[in-house]
Amino acid sequence: MADPSSYRPKPGQIPDSPGVYKFRDEHRRVIYVGKAKNLRQRVANYFQDLANLHPRTRTMVTTAASVEWTVVSTEVEALQLEYSWIKEFDPRFNVKYRDDKSYPYLAVTLNEEFPRVQVMRGSKKKGVRYFGPYGHAWAIRETVDLMLRVFPVRTCSAGVFKNAARTGRPCLLGYIGKCSAPCVGRVTPEEHRELAEDFCDFMAGRTGTYIRRLEKDMMQAAEEMEYERAARLRDDAEALKRAMEKSAVVLADATDADLIAVAEDELEAALQIFHVRGGRVRGQRGWVTDKVEAVDTSGLVEHALQQLYGEERGDAVPKEVLVPALPEDAEAVSQWLAERRGSQVSLRIPQRGDKKDLMVTVQRNAQQALGLHKTKRASDLTTRSRALEEIAEALGLDTAPLRIECYDISHLQGDDVVASMVVFEDGLARKSEYRRFQIKGFEGQDDVRSMHEVIGRRFKRYLQDKERTGEWEATPESAATAGPAPAPAATGPVPAPALTAASPDDESEPREDDGRPKRFAYPPQLVVVDGGQPQVAAAKRALDELGIDDIAVCGLAKRLEEVWLPDDDDPVVLPRSSEGLYLLQRVRDEAHRFAITYQRAKRAKRIRSSPLDDVTGLGETRKQALVKHFGSVKKLRQATIDEICEVPGIGRRTAESVAAALAATAPAAPAVNTATGEIIEEDDGGSS
Repeated sequence: MADPSSYRPKPGQIPDSPGVYKFRDEHRRVIYVGKAKNLRQRVANYFQDLANLHPRTRTMVTTAASVEWTVVSTEVEALQLEYSWIKEFDPRFNVKYRDDKSYPYLAVTLNEEFPRVQVMRGSKKKGVRYFGPYGHAWAIRETVDLMLRVFPVRTCSAGVFKNAARTGRPCLLGYIGKCSAPCVGRVTPEEHRELAEDFCDFMAGRTGTYIRRLEKDMMQAAEEMEYERAARLRDDAEALKRAMEKSAVVLADATDADLIAVAEDELEAALQIFHVRGGRVRGQRGWVTDKVEAVDTSGLVEHALQQLYGEERGDAVPKEVLVPALPEDAEAVSQWLAERRGSQVSLRIPQRGDKKDLMVTVQRNAQQALGLHKTKRASDLTTRSRALEEIAEALGLDTAPLRIECYDISHLQGDDVVASMVVFEDGLARKSEYRRFQIKGFEGQDDVRSMHEVIGRRFKRYLQDKERTGEWEATPESAATAGPAPAPAATGPVPAPALTAASPDDESEPREDDGRPKRFAYPPQLVVVDGGQPQVAAAKRALDELGIDDIAVCGLAKRLEEVWLPDDDDPVVLPRSSEGLYLLQRVRDEAHRFAITYQRAKRAKRIRSSPLDDVTGLGETRKQALVKHFGSVKKLRQATIDEICEVPGIGRRTAESVAAALAATAPAAPAVNTATGEIIEEDDGGSS
């Protein structure tokens, strides 16, 4: 635990301007980001007597090892920079609402020549119009099915669309009148786009115009005694009315607003958002967060607004945002929202009338969501805590291993040898910290030697990073092992430098001193290896050679699920019903899955390679031209240099290089399918 006085800035060193500040821990990770109108006053509050601080704030300042700040011109800039840094650094002591990207949206792809109506999840794309979010995908499909009678917009995938265009036959929806069939030219691109825009207008709340137009056309058709057409228009109008009934009117004045409600206790908070467009509830979603920082309702609202609208522009930010409590600096937040929308945004607390009544409903939903979350999570939290405690007790650790790293080796009969590193924090997988390795030190099959190499390389990076930041002084032995340290990083409140590029086929290089959460050099409390006594001994030897003695090591053998410790002749046997054993199995299985996925990908890439890949100066276009001209690499291998020169774009020197490369890689014997006994003809050559 750090003493805040050890890194407290000197009096007068901090400016009294608006700005954003970052607290970093001993590993240089950013653990908290905050903003302030006056940096000097705000930051000084963290360095008062620890007894006067909120318990969560006290934990943060004693975990931190340094503080930095960046001065900005206005409070709105501070708000934007705070949001950007929270998103970039993922600080552990900042409130972060758990992402809701699983919520489905009704999307219209206006960025395509023939816009498509579909269900979409995940991050929003430019040029796509979104409506929702909805609670269930089936609710979207029911609404779309009703509206396609009136707005027969394309809903098929790109593959179905292209196939219909090729064959000249539309899909079933085209035959039954629920698609205008632009694939076969029944409507022009302009007419189809007009349909899609009308669809969007109706979904945006401009419903009365279309229903009145249908009813007028229906009456006119009846007067002209076109009764079949009048009946069809009547059914269309009824379909639109049924689609409207699925979202009842809640605000009579056709308001566009988002209503946000918060339910909280000492540890957690639940947030509910109702999206009202044209006076109707068009979407609903909810978030839950742990209150890892000392924050009140207004602070929770401010964090929610940042996450909700941080990536939005234009009409996605409504004219009105109704909240249970105004943020501390409501004026700056309102201005920030207005900049994102491009026009004025009203941020206020509803006081009376329909909006206050609807806010009560949203609040009730938030309370129910918090209660349901606590019911679901109680056993989960208890189970994970018990699992970590059981592991600590079984392995003789002083504290529960909050960060566990597991390593596994994967290969196919000694080829494509790779390794994986997976990370579990607080008993949960942290996939952003996974790493993969190629074995470089030797060739062939030797799991023990491979494990020694991987552990050595991973923790050599850890020591290099500690030496770079001045946290570790190299002994002669460890300095010789760890290699030269990089140049010391710059200090002070300056913008973070760019990341060092990572190799796509190996673990990331040590990153710059930017505090990002994906730190390769952040140490675990426990290293788990997939294997028994030999693999554990190899991992421990690698740590000993680096002078690391504060990281526990164990192995989990698959045969009897035994836990092996270094220098112990007998394994630790955990009960089959043990939560600790179950967690270790999950960690081991995840490492195995990650390793074998990488190994298979490398093998597939190697198999797809072509002998033409080694010909210098032969690009992909000319490779394809050669294979297309001769039909296969096998036939190309049998061709003469003069015959190869006949291919457009292939000169004699290139032809000679192609012939030489193919001759050098000629198969000694035909390949045989071991399952069927058939000889495999080399008919395509596999130029990828």
